Amino acid sequence: MADARPFLTAEWRNLVLVSYAVGDDLLTPHLPAGMELDRFHGWACCSLVAFDFLNTRVKGVRWPGYVSFPEINLRFYVRDSFGRRGVCFVREFVPKRMIAWIAKGLYNEPYAHARMESRVTEADDSITVSHRLRFGGREHSLEVHASKPPHRPDDDSPEHWFKEHSWGYGQDRKGRTLVYNVQHPVWNTYRLRSHQIDVDYAALYGERWQQLSDAEPINVTHAVGSEIAVFPRE
Repeated sequence: MADARPFLTAEWRNLVLVSYAVGDDLLTPHLPAGMELDRFHGWACCSLVAFDFLNTRVKGVRWPGYVSFPEINLRFYVRDSFGRRGVCFVREFVPKRMIAWIAKGLYNEPYAHARMESRVTEADDSITVSHRLRFGGREHSLEVHASKPPHRPDDDSPEHWFKEHSWGYGQDRKGRTLVYNVQHPVWNTYRLRSHQIDVDYAALYGERWQQLSDAEPINVTHAVGSEIAVFPRE
């Protein structure tokens, strides 16, 4: 895997992770065969993740109009039979219809198209990131305000646990488990000052997810991000 050519390279910048503890029954319908739920202090968890996809190349090629865009996804945390920690996705929103079509049609990734925008506002000692998404008959928004400079959280911190995963898992149309490797350096994080979340999870992900609309996150992390490389699926 390490010697393979990346399928995709890009920058993932200003990742905001809003994480919740949930019951196993919410996640197991999405669990690929052979996987088990990874747990944070005994809890199964999921995260709403919003970030900017920048300088994107597919097999080394930049496609005009598809180089930089925001993404918002809902993911949860798993382990495979080798003990590798990774993530599975419930749904991933992007503003580019072609990206959603290709990812869903060719790779069975749960992508969907929506009207979206993101904004980053920086000062000498602070940074504010905001995302807006229009779907399901309403606008959803997420904003965090954090302090500079960034720092490296401890390896046993919640921030590290939620942001550092090198493996992604999914299923093909025959129900077979797929795995791919994502490589990037360990991310620094900003110290959060405040956050505002106005998201109707049922509208985005289905009625079973409505419970998150009224739930308090167990952690909110703002990671700086970096260049990344995604390698072909095993």
